[in-house]
Amino acid sequence: MRRTKIIGTLGPATDDPAVIDAILKAGMNVVRVNFSHGKIADHKRRIQLVRSSAKKLGCVVAILVDLQGPKIRIMRFKEGRVTLRKGQEFVFDASLLDSQGDQHQVGIDYKELPTDVQAGDYLSLSDGHIEMRIKSVEGPRILCEVLNESELSDHKGINLKGGGLSVNAITDKDIKDIKLASELAVDYVALSFTRSADEVNKTRQLLLDQGSKAKIIAKIERAEALGSLNEIIAASDGVMVARGDLAIEIGDEEVPSVQKRIISQARALNKPVITATQMMESMIYNTIPTRAEVSDVANAVLDGTDAVMLSAETAVGEHPVLVVEAMNRVCLGAEKHTLSKQSKHHRLDRHFERVDEAIASAAMYTANHMGIKSIISLTESGTTPLLMSRIRSGIPIFGLTRHMSVMNLMGLYRGVYPVFFELTECKSWEVSQKAIDLLKKLEWIQQGDFVLLTKGDQLGIGGQTNGLKVIKVS
Repeated sequence: MRRTKIIGTLGPATDDPAVIDAILKAGMNVVRVNFSHGKIADHKRRIQLVRSSAKKLGCVVAILVDLQGPKIRIMRFKEGRVTLRKGQEFVFDASLLDSQGDQHQVGIDYKELPTDVQAGDYLSLSDGHIEMRIKSVEGPRILCEVLNESELSDHKGINLKGGGLSVNAITDKDIKDIKLASELAVDYVALSFTRSADEVNKTRQLLLDQGSKAKIIAKIERAEALGSLNEIIAASDGVMVARGDLAIEIGDEEVPSVQKRIISQARALNKPVITATQMMESMIYNTIPTRAEVSDVANAVLDGTDAVMLSAETAVGEHPVLVVEAMNRVCLGAEKHTLSKQSKHHRLDRHFERVDEAIASAAMYTANHMGIKSIISLTESGTTPLLMSRIRSGIPIFGLTRHMSVMNLMGLYRGVYPVFFELTECKSWEVSQKAIDLLKKLEWIQQGDFVLLTKGDQLGIGGQTNGLKVIKVS
């Protein structure tokens, strides 16, 4: 059973219901809806398509929407694109009108950019394909030297190398999209370009104001986010290592070590973590991944990531089903390695403030030292299975809950398998046996197995996990 979860992005390539069926069968656990592209009608139709397919196939699929955030872009050129020569001067002019760009200048949609930069700074455009050095700033005009020859087209993004832009993480478009996400009852909302815990808290309040209980995934893609990483992780419900813009801001060479740091800190703070960007980029066109891509995905699995994410590979790629199948194989291959299962001294130096965390830690310590075949967690919120999944183990954790929304949330947690179980229909003294009977029926446990079960004395009430027991399946 694969422990690492797979996230796939919806797009034109997945609009065929047969393709959705196929990628869910191939092992996709979470679908991502990118609010940077597409129309509202597209998003609604695709989410409904996934939910219909999941219901038909009897599988659990979480919905994650990705807010666009303050992506800083150039405006348009008169001819749609220009070719820049190395060494030429080029101007970004905040006062220039749209569609007035030419060989020498172009407008920008973020009018405060001239006040955020200075001579000597470096700008990166078009996902890092073009670099420029700022020579001077004169009012609304930023005069640059082009450092490499390349083509520049309409609406390409701009990054300030090293970070430091003052633009807010939550835009007017994001506020509208948060309302849409609430209407669609999605499970997760990804906050782009997160810089601080305060931005996470503001997003949470916006969701609550709309009546949404969606969990927040803070995307780490700004250099300044690394200075307040612990605070951001603590405020959020999970994080994403968004390696595209992060690499542009801190440099490609820094990303591998920063990725490991983010994964490690997220797990230490009991939060799930997603690794994203160009994981199998070549499969947009090719039918097999490169050896480098295989190693990239495998290393993220070995680092302990909860999920690996596909973007353009499934959204617009030529082989969306093949890429999910390939990622599934790579994850399974990496998980055979002992490094992916090694038990760590997770939070053993901490004083536990919560009973459920103490129970979760005790359960995993017992399971890892006693030959337990499976762990069964009766849960109202999914918290206890999440806490268990922070401790590395090759033992499957079955999260049994009566709430579909909680099943979806657990679909992101590494090593956790959500199972629907209506515990309120059981008497308190028979609930353990009923849970075991269900997993026997599903053929996930069998006679003679030692299993570990956690539950609360007060059934049907969240946050009440206070007991564990070891049971031999009869």
